[in-house]
Amino acid sequence: ENPIPPAEPAEPVLCGSLAIGGTSLAIAKAGATISRVPLYLYIALLKHNQESPKEMSLPLIMITLLSCEKISPAKLKLVEEVMLIPPVELSLKQGIERILNIQKEMTRLLESSGRMVQYKCPGPQADSKKGKAQSSGKKAPPLPLKRISHLGCLTTGYDNLEQLLLLMQTACKNIGLELGTDMYLAINCAAHELMDYEKRKYEILTGTFKSPDEMVAMYVEMINNFPFIIALIDPLRKEDREQWSSLCCALGSKCYLIAEDAATHISKIKTDQNINIAMCSGVVLKYINQTKISDLIELTGILDGQRHITILGSPDGESLDESLVDLAVGVGARFLKLGGLSRGERVAKYNRLLAIEEELAANGTLR
Repeated sequence: ENPIPPAEPAEPVLCGSLAIGGTSLAIAKAGATISRVPLYLYIALLKHNQESPKEMSLPLIMITLLSCEKISPAKLKLVEEVMLIPPVELSLKQGIERILNIQKEMTRLLESSGRMVQYKCPGPQADSKKGKAQSSGKKAPPLPLKRISHLGCLTTGYDNLEQLLLLMQTACKNIGLELGTDMYLAINCAAHELMDYEKRKYEILTGTFKSPDEMVAMYVEMINNFPFIIALIDPLRKEDREQWSSLCCALGSKCYLIAEDAATHISKIKTDQNINIAMCSGVVLKYINQTKISDLIELTGILDGQRHITILGSPDGESLDESLVDLAVGVGARFLKLGGLSRGERVAKYNRLLAIEEELAANGTLR
């Protein structure tokens, strides 16, 4: 077997770099206040050389419905997030309402099947008095049914991908919706977490390994069997450039192949104007560390010129600040990845996006 490329070292983070991004954002907010315009319009003016756009469009939302923990007792490791993308003809409000209905039905199905109670709390170590009780078959109490992850969505696990996708099809069908027409799926594979460097293969299920070339064949079969999946995020490591090219040639016309952790660091994209992957559909940009507002504006221009789509994603360490939404609207991002519809720091951003939609509609500038 051909040796796999080793993992590239992480790019060092400048000490105190959080202050750079925070200061840049504060200056942008001050500029918007002085100009008496919303932050998203101020960002759009910066991008378009102070020419006010006649129309503005909202990014499509990628709402996380399920988080499949890779350390869970379930076998499936290939999926980290399952995200829903509403059709473009729906307004943002209609799309969120539809996804909420799907989430309620999924919760009902998971509770009725016992899927959400499979995680057991580790019980205390048995002493001599409790030894008989534990040996008699008693288990530790289950976690609460509605377990919400840090992504603001339900947390569960599955034994294979088909089981997960068929359950989602059932949930949609129960409320009169059809995947592929009324709603679409995106899957975050986070493949860099699956690589077993001793075996030189990806562990997609517990005890099931596939080489990078086998991963490409698996994804092609998956999209052919489930065409309602229109985006795969990080399906491979960024080091597997040859397989990225093969995957894009095979699936580039059928779904988006997105690089998040598989993309080069923002500073390298800006310097080299190269995403460091042979082929991909787009990149998830995150406003973290020393990233400045001017960097984001310049990067989106570079990606637009390369015909790549731009996705703005929320960082892992979340806050109630809603600026990311204004940035996404201002730079004209195609998608916005904010997590689920729970937890206050994520709900605040969805509420901000709804407010921008209402404001643009009232001004007659909503495309």
